[in-house]
Amino acid sequence: MKIHEYQAKEILRTYGVPTPSGEVARTPDEAREVAGRLGGPCMVKAQIHAGGRGKGGGVRKAEDPVMAAELATRMLGMTLVTPQTGPAGRVVRRLLLEETLDIARELYLAVTLDRSSERLTLIASAEGGVEIEKVAAETPEKILKESIDPAVGLSPFQARRLAFGLGLSGPAVKSAVKLMAALVRCAQESDASLVEINPLVVTTGGEVVALDAKMNFDDNALHRHPEIRELRDTDEEDPLEVEASRHGLNYIKLEGNVGCMVNGAGLAMATMDIIKLAGGQPANFLDVGGGASAEQVSNAFKILISDESVKAVLINIFGGILRCDLLAQGVANAVDTAGVEVPVIVRMEGTNVAEGRRILAESKFDFIVAEGMQDAATKAVAAAREQS
Repeated sequence: MKIHEYQAKEILRTYGVPTPSGEVARTPDEAREVAGRLGGPCMVKAQIHAGGRGKGGGVRKAEDPVMAAELATRMLGMTLVTPQTGPAGRVVRRLLLEETLDIARELYLAVTLDRSSERLTLIASAEGGVEIEKVAAETPEKILKESIDPAVGLSPFQARRLAFGLGLSGPAVKSAVKLMAALVRCAQESDASLVEINPLVVTTGGEVVALDAKMNFDDNALHRHPEIRELRDTDEEDPLEVEASRHGLNYIKLEGNVGCMVNGAGLAMATMDIIKLAGGQPANFLDVGGGASAEQVSNAFKILISDESVKAVLINIFGGILRCDLLAQGVANAVDTAGVEVPVIVRMEGTNVAEGRRILAESKFDFIVAEGMQDAATKAVAAAREQS
């Protein structure tokens, strides 16, 4: 789960991370009032779940409250397109107004999960204010890392090593070390998969401040953090993904035209791979899980075909916990009520497969039955091309 910048900063402040003073505005009048309370020039920042906002006109400077209201009038309701939103962009529904700072340097700092070491890792770079992916690709030597022992946490010497590696000196070193420790503690205690500050700035007075903030959380741990779960903004998520989450389904929308419904994450990834090998593009990742009910399967199928980009559906099921007859009944029910107009290719193996195939054969819908994954992928890609 992702949250907005202003929400991330509220969490970081509880751990003692310095951030600029600021407030959220949802109307031009609120923006005028906030700017007046800040007392001086302020930054007006669009709040969407994507980076690169400045490049799309989503971060502007207001010299006074009147200008802040004018900027808010233009920015609220606009569709902001950035490299991370894709061409569709995101609608701006709220703004963060913050005090301006005298900035001497911009740095990068983040805590993220390194799956290779199976540990949280603190990442820093002197190249702040730009995409870290670009730095990693062009000048990887500028990225500094410290792996965090889960039993010990971030050691002071690790934080000092990063601070010196960033070229900090004097009071800025002490300030940075304190901030790094707070950032790691925040990530650990909130079950965050990413806490990113880009840029982390050093002011002319030597203070280290989080000028921006981004936080992502492990969905599987949100039951431990109801206060964080309440920060979810479904307006920032794909409507199909929101609908899938209501039914306990693992669904991620992609850019292809072959819809996939599979049981098991590993099989789902293999299915997407084999669609690519067959020359097609998967439209989604959808794992209905091993213990799905006929109702869940039916809901999953309805979500698949509600995606207008889907031109064919590939159902790839290995019947173990989820029996093939249960899957077939759920799909047949969904087809009968949803008015399906795209080809549906089914590959089933495992428990009660004969019964599952009988249910599909007796359905009013003309399912395409495949023998094996390669055959299923080939038929699905061909069907999607014909529909397109």
